[in-house]
Amino acid sequence: MRPNLPNQRWILADLPEAEIQSLAESLNVSPLIAQILMERGLDSPEVAQIFLEPDSLELPPPLQDFPDLALSLDLIVEMIETERAIAICGDYDADGMTSTALLLRALKTLGAKVDYAIPSRMSDGYGINSRLVNEFAEAEVGLIITVDNGISAHGPVEEARELGMEVIITDHHDLPEVIPPASSILNPKMAPENSPYRGMAGVGVAYMLAMHLGEHFKQGETFRLPMLELLTLGTIADLAPLTGVNRYWVLQGLHLLANSQIPGIQALVQVSGSGDKGKKSLKPDAIGFRLGPRINAVGRIGDPQLVIELLSTDDAGIALERAMQCEQINRTRQEMCEEIEREAIAWCDAFQDTLPETRVLVPLQAKWHHGVIGIVASRLVERYGVPVFICTYEDEELQQVRGSARGIPEFNVFEALNYCQDLLTKYGGHPAAGGFSLPEANLEAFRQRLSEFACQWLQPEHLKPLVRISGKLGFEELDLERFEEVEQLQPFGIGNPTPVFYSTQVRVLQQKTVGKGHLKLELAQGESETSIGAIAWRWGEYFPLPSPLDLAYKLGENEWQGQVSLQLEVVGARRPEGVVWESRTSEEEIPEATVIEATEVASSKAEEAVTETGETLQRFEYQNRVYFCGLYPHGETKELRIRNDRGQVLAVNQGNQMGLLGTSRDNARYVNVRERRFYDLIKAALAVLNGSSS
Repeated sequence: MRPNLPNQRWILADLPEAEIQSLAESLNVSPLIAQILMERGLDSPEVAQIFLEPDSLELPPPLQDFPDLALSLDLIVEMIETERAIAICGDYDADGMTSTALLLRALKTLGAKVDYAIPSRMSDGYGINSRLVNEFAEAEVGLIITVDNGISAHGPVEEARELGMEVIITDHHDLPEVIPPASSILNPKMAPENSPYRGMAGVGVAYMLAMHLGEHFKQGETFRLPMLELLTLGTIADLAPLTGVNRYWVLQGLHLLANSQIPGIQALVQVSGSGDKGKKSLKPDAIGFRLGPRINAVGRIGDPQLVIELLSTDDAGIALERAMQCEQINRTRQEMCEEIEREAIAWCDAFQDTLPETRVLVPLQAKWHHGVIGIVASRLVERYGVPVFICTYEDEELQQVRGSARGIPEFNVFEALNYCQDLLTKYGGHPAAGGFSLPEANLEAFRQRLSEFACQWLQPEHLKPLVRISGKLGFEELDLERFEEVEQLQPFGIGNPTPVFYSTQVRVLQQKTVGKGHLKLELAQGESETSIGAIAWRWGEYFPLPSPLDLAYKLGENEWQGQVSLQLEVVGARRPEGVVWESRTSEEEIPEATVIEATEVASSKAEEAVTETGETLQRFEYQNRVYFCGLYPHGETKELRIRNDRGQVLAVNQGNQMGLLGTSRDNARYVNVRERRFYDLIKAALAVLNGSSS
């Protein structure tokens, strides 16, 4: 049976060695770090130095790049001094919720009469709308401040102005052709193209506004640290690019989160298990993969008010209660995603053979939750390597469809949706992702139109998951010092992904499945007996891996019982050049009799032992230990079984390089029988068996 591996395409940057060496010398870093910097477009010493030392970034005064900032301050100060009501209109994702909590905290501290509202993901959709505008008017609101939305809300903003309310838009999304008639607009996309502020998330704009308010009221130092914590949490959880001013701010904020001043963040760290008293700061992956999803989950399937209360309260009891609710909602979200992913994979597998022609996947099923299908779309892209437009029904009558899209580098999602605009009720997004809705009657035409667009932009060679590789390393170069060297490029995220390296001719010494379909591995390279541990998340379907392999991986660390060791996170695997793998038997094809229970052996003292099933085992000694062995028919080949004096059995089929080792089927694991300790034992057993048959 042919080994099962991910069908990937690897891209390794082809960079001139002389330029890498020159940059390394200029920055006083290793050639490996210089290569990673060049791969990310940081190829001049000046730009690369700022990246390595973000504190050296010289930020222009925000008033210079945001002309409406002074007017925004004047409007808010006037509302506070005249005691007129201010309403914050947020959004239901991590960026929008942290932005809302940040401004709410700031304005309450300054004594403003302030409240907030978040549109419903299910009934309102994204951004400020007419319903909210009218509710604000009824509450006699004098000023509306949008956060993380509003730049495309021409109608609602115009309505708010007609009703006598001032509107400040703080947003970071792309500018529409017609700008809303707001009182003032703060959007980094309106800043000069060379401005370091252009990549800010919505929470970054809210932070900038809050800090200037604090300075005006001479409370800047009171504001700075808690506001910076919320900025850091929102920026990373929203997957904003961790470059420029975002990197500058986030690096400062990360050092604050482990000992947060905000009760809600303290509680979230506690219930998520992210706290580590032995470390000075939380790394971005602890936030992005632990804190961020717990906030996002509420916006996806719960009430965003829960997160606003969590992040704005100063009551530790309320904060812990809200954090525990976030934890429970996130578990529900995980279960939803797992179920939808299973069903979506079954749908996609049925159409996988058509991908060379369609080049896009558009799965649809009723009762998939609108709030989580975007997460599943991302996982499907990772699995199949093609754009995914996942859909579910918006109503019980199955007449309206809502969807979420994720793309690949060669495919622009927003342009694809624009290509289908006459079939859609509404849509939005950017090159990598988008959202849309359409009548169910238009679905087949939508699929055909998307396929037509995909065939214009994608070639067959693009239809594989992409692995971008930063460099080649030998196992002799891998240790904790190398890991710490790469860690100086943190924080990793969008715009600055975790570097991926690869090694050739890697031997798989041991492997077993752990958790929910993950692989735990012991690896070595060449003739070296020194092994390195590795984990391959969600790779259970590829078990057992063949050996040897070319492996792509990220560097990580594993702490166990106070000991820290290097651990690789495997993200790619392929057959080494010139290697022909021998066939292997999958776990499902191994019969129950393969691993012999210790109780099956009648006597360990006899030259021969007869099992309860009538099988005969030959006794032999090897390196001062007693073993029993036997050869048995197994399909078209024979299977060798060797049992030691502790009841462990090694079972390997003739011609295979992978065998099973364990005391029972439940605890058996695959091992590489070409490893010296197994290879020599097998030779000794075969010598005994050949002697007994002659």
